[in-house]
Amino acid sequence: MAKNGASSMRHIEVTPGDLPLHCPTPAMMLWNAHPRVFLPIEKTGTALCPYCGTQFTLKDGPPAGGH
Repeated sequence: MAKNGASSMRHIEVTPGDLPLHCPTPAMMLWNAHPRVFLPIEKTGTALCPYCGTQFTLKDGPPAGGH
């Protein structure tokens, strides 16, 4: 996972290997973490954590077609 941006809003790009996506991620510091929440990113390619506002983007976007 790569962290991008210098603002207070965090943006993280994830790969299909990171799915199912949850926040906080294993790379985040856990001492001040909110409860784990699973985020649906597969259909749209983006997800926003309702607790901390971290924006997640699926690398190469959502899968094309399929079930």
